[in-house]
Amino acid sequence: MPEASGTVSRALREAPPDRLAEAADRAIRAALGASRTDVFVADYRISGLWPVLDPDLPDAGFLPCHGVAQRCFSSQQPVLDGDDGRCRIYLPLTVWGERLGVLLVELPAAPAASTVEAARDIAGELALALRAADRGTDRYRRARRRERLSMAAEMQWDLLPGRSVTHGAFLLAGQLEPAYTVGGDHFDWSVDGDRLALTVLNGAGTGLSASLLTAVAVNAMRNARRSGGGLVEQAELASDTVFFQHRGERHVATLLLELDATDGRVRAVDAGSPHVLRLRGGSVQRVPLEQQLPLGMFAETRYEVQEFTVEPGDRLFVVSDGVYAAAPDGGEPYGERAMARSMRATRLQPATEAVGTVMRGLQSYHADADLRDDAVVVCLDWHGRAGGPGGGAR
Repeated sequence: MPEASGTVSRALREAPPDRLAEAADRAIRAALGASRTDVFVADYRISGLWPVLDPDLPDAGFLPCHGVAQRCFSSQQPVLDGDDGRCRIYLPLTVWGERLGVLLVELPAAPAASTVEAARDIAGELALALRAADRGTDRYRRARRRERLSMAAEMQWDLLPGRSVTHGAFLLAGQLEPAYTVGGDHFDWSVDGDRLALTVLNGAGTGLSASLLTAVAVNAMRNARRSGGGLVEQAELASDTVFFQHRGERHVATLLLELDATDGRVRAVDAGSPHVLRLRGGSVQRVPLEQQLPLGMFAETRYEVQEFTVEPGDRLFVVSDGVYAAAPDGGEPYGERAMARSMRATRLQPATEAVGTVMRGLQSYHADADLRDDAVVVCLDWHGRAGGPGGGAR
């Protein structure tokens, strides 16, 4: 049913950015004979899925169907559910590996395989439209937030490139906490051919001043990268920019990584405290890197690149000190033993689910109290050489 996808695609292109859900609803009803549709988006903590068409529904969301939609979101596969002669298809709303939410299509009878495939294509078109529309309306961001963001957190989330990205050779995902008040911790990435650039920042300070400092550092590294500069140029421009703004009184601990997806070689500049841990098989080991000065501590600081390699099936975690050094009530730091247990528990999960598992382990370690420090977890799965044996989805 390729005409169904084309019909919906045209309707989405013609719709204003804030009316995509309504445009999709009308077009899907007409193209597939659906009796109902809805769009659900994931919140900032990825703790639930929330309706766009009817945002005034109770906090239980979709009530009896909540578990089905969550299963679709987690598995990234269509899920069919039916009762009373009706059939509901839940479809992942995902673009370039970025999980946005779930599309519900309710049909009066069990669908043919071709209808499910057409609905899946439609969900892909809608996800792409939602990603583009996010710059032109606040509607979908309002649906995502379950409480008010602090000013610092608003800046941090706007600065992110996304929360996950996929490639033939890898899957990458990250999460910030506390989601609604995060200050300086951050992550950034860029995919360019077979190269992935990744930076993780352990922001200094709290609140708006920390967010502003992180924004300066991130944009300086982006400026160098987009001008063709390598890791050293990125680190040195960011360091000089921060130093000449704050004269050494403020600095940012940062880890810069570049993965060559053709051979698993990783180049790194370790300018501070974020740690890299490798999960290989059932073992979690810290990747040894020589720490250099944080960005902005001294004028004209020079940096050196180090290298290590990953093997197909390896999983890398990058964590800030708000994760590994967390020691509620003066107890043993989370990173001593508990963090490795949480990481081992992710072995059967994709990276997009693994970051949540490690963060939930951290929250549990804090006895579910608010985190005392910003925390960032980034997870990178390398499947194997891009386009070769072992490449493709995990």
